[in-house]
Amino acid sequence: MLTLAAVTLLAAAPAPSPAEAKPPVRASLWLTAKGTGDRLARKEPVVFEPMPQPDEACPTVMVDPSKAFQAMEGFGGALTDAAAETFAKLPKERQAEVLEAYFDPVNGIGYSLARTHINSCDFSSASYAYAEPGDVELKTFSVAPDRRFRLPFIKAALATARGPVKVYASPWSPPAWMKTNGNMLQGGKLRPEHRDAWARYYVRFVEEYEKEGVPMWGLTVQNEPMATQTWESCLFTGEEERDFVRDHLGPALERAGLSRLKLMIWDHNRGILYQRAKAVYDDPAASRYVWGAGFHWYVGDHFDNVRMVHDAWPDKHLLFTEGTPTNYDPATVNDWKWGEAYGTSILRDVQSWAAGWTDWNVLLDERGGPNHVGNFCFAPVHGDTRTGVLTFTSAYYYIGHFSKFVRPGARRVATTTNDDELPATAFRNPDGRLVAVVMNKTDSDKDFALWVDGRTAKTQSPAHSILTLTW
Repeated sequence: MLTLAAVTLLAAAPAPSPAEAKPPVRASLWLTAKGTGDRLARKEPVVFEPMPQPDEACPTVMVDPSKAFQAMEGFGGALTDAAAETFAKLPKERQAEVLEAYFDPVNGIGYSLARTHINSCDFSSASYAYAEPGDVELKTFSVAPDRRFRLPFIKAALATARGPVKVYASPWSPPAWMKTNGNMLQGGKLRPEHRDAWARYYVRFVEEYEKEGVPMWGLTVQNEPMATQTWESCLFTGEEERDFVRDHLGPALERAGLSRLKLMIWDHNRGILYQRAKAVYDDPAASRYVWGAGFHWYVGDHFDNVRMVHDAWPDKHLLFTEGTPTNYDPATVNDWKWGEAYGTSILRDVQSWAAGWTDWNVLLDERGGPNHVGNFCFAPVHGDTRTGVLTFTSAYYYIGHFSKFVRPGARRVATTTNDDELPATAFRNPDGRLVAVVMNKTDSDKDFALWVDGRTAKTQSPAHSILTLTW
């Protein structure tokens, strides 16, 4: 029973501040760090303590969950012929390991986005198309070449995921007979008289893949339309892409009842992303068919260009559609810099309004292939088809710090940092949980604080590390 004196003392005591009134909050922490055994390792949780004002002298990542931005479509990689062929050559137990590592959200990193290709690409063992020469009616159209490796691999990936995986497709080249150079390789352009047949080709691809049990979420108009490559390629100016979308591809998808597909333009580097977007978006008749723009990382960073496209056309979406280290060298496969390149790109792109991020090949062999033109590249996971040994590079873990914890439908929330050496971003998942990702590319361990709504949690970012906090 309270005495009168006790009641008087309680009445006189100052009311707790809003921060003090909140119950203690713990944040779970996962870490990947160079020179340690930590790879998406769960560490001791950190505790939020009251702190009304961030300390300017202390490195601090500040998160404001009340300010939300783009919804995330997902994170993932490309399910190519090369990935599928490498997968097929691995022992069954290694195949299961690859599938679980990428697509299981509990035991793996929970990929929810996947890209594949229409016709062959450089990461195929040979060039091929789905229709015989001159068949403008597409009566011979068949995805039979994909049934050997690629379709079984894609279906196995979808079956492993514990939720939907958004699959989108990109063409590297029309069939040779549709092109000005008569070749699927070495650039060339789409012949004007075949624009309608090429538009219907996309429709047939989607229809045939969906008959095979692979639902399609989106399409890009053309992979790298400004590059004459030694492999499958086809050139479009911005105006040619606009006209093809407006007069052929958009109407063909609409007639086929496929307007639900997310159609993306450009699908090339960030450098002239703005100008290519303008060519299409400033034409209302073309723009109405287009969900957004895809982009790659191969020539410069240019992250501000991504943000500028959003600022100019905020109703359109942005998606990172391809990136990988090129010129594969097995001696450098375990270099830490690959993971840091992935982490930097993901973090900076989503901070610039990208709604998702797609790696290139999810799996390649011991040579960085197969590839029919010798364009060997790195992948986050390499499978040695001679020994069955899997190599998980730092890139796999850096991607996982996003894909495992930031789920489809998450909203990016306001995140700032007072230390340029600790870039960060944060999200609120559909279940309400918050996620922050913090990177440190320096050679020094850095103590820092995570400040949210009048509370702060202190922890450390080791040298050359990435960490994820959830609460």
